[in-house]
Amino acid sequence: MSQETQPSSSAPEPLEPTPPKAPPAPGPGRPDEPSRGRPDERSRESLDERSRAGGRPLPPLPGAERLAAELRALRRPGLSGLRTLRPEALIRVAVAAGLCGGFDDEAAGVETLLKAGVRHLGGNTLSADGTRGDPLARAAAHTFGLLPDRRGVPGQDRRRAAAAVYGVTPERFRKSQEREVIAELALAVLAVARKSAAGPPPELPAVPAGPMGGTLPVRSPEPVPDPPTRLTGPPLPAAAAHRITVHVASIELLRDIDILVSSENIYLEMSKTFRSTVSGSLRRAAAIRDESGETVDDVLVRELVEWMRAHGRAGLPVRPGTVVPTSPGALAERGVRRIHHAAVAAPTSDGHGYRVDPHVLAEAVSASFRLARAERDRFDPPLSSLCFPLLGAGHGLPPEKAARWLCWAVREELSRDPSWTVHLVAQRPELAKLLTVASSAP
Repeated sequence: MSQETQPSSSAPEPLEPTPPKAPPAPGPGRPDEPSRGRPDERSRESLDERSRAGGRPLPPLPGAERLAAELRALRRPGLSGLRTLRPEALIRVAVAAGLCGGFDDEAAGVETLLKAGVRHLGGNTLSADGTRGDPLARAAAHTFGLLPDRRGVPGQDRRRAAAAVYGVTPERFRKSQEREVIAELALAVLAVARKSAAGPPPELPAVPAGPMGGTLPVRSPEPVPDPPTRLTGPPLPAAAAHRITVHVASIELLRDIDILVSSENIYLEMSKTFRSTVSGSLRRAAAIRDESGETVDDVLVRELVEWMRAHGRAGLPVRPGTVVPTSPGALAERGVRRIHHAAVAAPTSDGHGYRVDPHVLAEAVSASFRLARAERDRFDPPLSSLCFPLLGAGHGLPPEKAARWLCWAVREELSRDPSWTVHLVAQRPELAKLLTVASSAP
């Protein structure tokens, strides 16, 4: 096993959650009002369920449409407009979330609520400077000046920064993506209030303070199992272990590897080209461009759409672990001959992110090898090498566990057929080190 290094930069530390204050008693002048857009019966039903579960009673909350309207009014003045506008619906949600209790701290409570909503949108992956993380969360943070040192930025500059996340003009962003960002943030702050009222399990620790300050108890994920341990049987052939190479690089920069594997969700929807994910990077690098640099054929997306239609899955998910092949598009110039799209990320129950089951990760590795064997002799010379990124590490699977499962699955396949050369790649040195250690394990 060898290791190659190419220049790489470490990603900023993600923003951490902020703690709720002690739940306040309802203050005078804030009568409970029926939710707009949600039946009263649903609100009472939710309150009854929380009371039975032992959570903090949750008063009826404003509807998402009313919250979105207040957010639209707040967009231009930004956080500095909280005291003059006094958004009643947002204040009620902040009170319900335990983030403020009186007139003096309403503005601070709503600001904390919006920051918590942004973190909820991004699954706590948003970096301190807003350069990494889910685009929706990044755009929301820029729109309202929620990032450090951006609180007082003028509205037009905040809109320009948010538009840059999507690679569009500020005017196009205003007419299109901005509406979605505000609507999703409205739903996110409601989710924050409900989660806060439900209360965390007693054994949950608090997450350390981050750039947005404070701590917030978060629900612990289910324990991730370790990969299987082989107690008996023949060991992996020594020659096979030396056929694994670890790279520190962005996957699209590698050369002369027959098959590059991309991590996709179960709808086989590739990332946007401006994102730094494996999927987004491969999509961008494979696109065919004209002399001016404009994309004329989004090859990988086009072929995936054709595959989904041909297999009757248009608009529907595929089975987790499915691997779909496409041509390499412009990456053929770098000696790449196939792209394997591994459907490993499934939507979370709240609809605000994805998760990867380690067993699905292993199944996708096996499926990629199986597909490679089926296609091997269709090429001259035959296919002989595959490259896997650190599947699952960007979707809730701890990087160390993702590395161990990936390397276990690769070693299992090499034990059956050691003729393949395998490359493992990560953009950050610390992640590549995990791959190095896991691939060298006995």
